[in-house]
Amino acid sequence: MVLLSGGVDSATTAAIAREHGFAIFALSFDYGQRHAVELGAAARVAAHLGVARHVLQRIDLRAFGGSALTDAIDVPKPGLVGERPPEIPITYVPARNTIFLAFALAYAESVGACDLFIGVSAVDYSGYPDCRPAFIDAFERLARLATRAGVEGADIRIHAPLIHLSKAETIREGLRLGVDYSLTHSCYDPTTAGAACGLCESCVLRKRGFAEAGVPDPTTYA
Repeated sequence: MVLLSGGVDSATTAAIAREHGFAIFALSFDYGQRHAVELGAAARVAAHLGVARHVLQRIDLRAFGGSALTDAIDVPKPGLVGERPPEIPITYVPARNTIFLAFALAYAESVGACDLFIGVSAVDYSGYPDCRPAFIDAFERLARLATRAGVEGADIRIHAPLIHLSKAETIREGLRLGVDYSLTHSCYDPTTAGAACGLCESCVLRKRGFAEAGVPDPTTYA
C-alpha cells in the first residue's frame, strides 16, 4: 500500500516498494487541495510504475480549513522574499498524514496487505510534525492495535524509506530506480495552466534538490 501524491517523494517511495518485490496498491487523495493538479501526476506515476491498482479517495478537508492548501490563505513564497517559513508553516494541513494513513490502513486490511509506504522525510521538509520518525513509529503501533489483522498477529509495518534522506539523495535514488520525474508535480500554488510557481517552499525544496543532485529539474516553472 503506497500513498501516492504525484510528487518526487511519493514517486520515489513507490519505486522503492516495487524494487522490494511488492505489488503496489496506490492510494491518492482529492482532499480539496488548491494544487489538485498533482492528482494527474499521481495517475501518470502510477501508470509509469505499473501499479496493480490505483484508488483515488475523495475527502474534503476544506470543511476544516486552517491551511493555505485548503483555505483562502495565501501560500507563503520564501523563494520570493528569501526567507524560510516558520518552523511549522501555514501550508501544514491539520492531521493530514494521520488521516491519509488511516485510510491507507483500511484499504490495506481489506486487500490483505501488511506493508504501508509513505514518502515523508525529516531532513529536507517543511517542519510538519507528521513527517517525523516518532509519528511513523506511533502510527505503526496504532495500526497493530486498531485492526483485526494486527490483533490476529499480522506484522503490519509502516515504511518511510526516505525519512533520513535529503531531497538530493531521494532524487538520486529515484533516478537509479528509473523514476521519470517529468511526470511528477510538487508546487503548492500552480498556475491555472498547471505550471509550478517556482517560489513556494515545495518548489524551492524541489529546485534545490535537483541542483544538489547535479541533474536537470524537468519541471515547467511560471
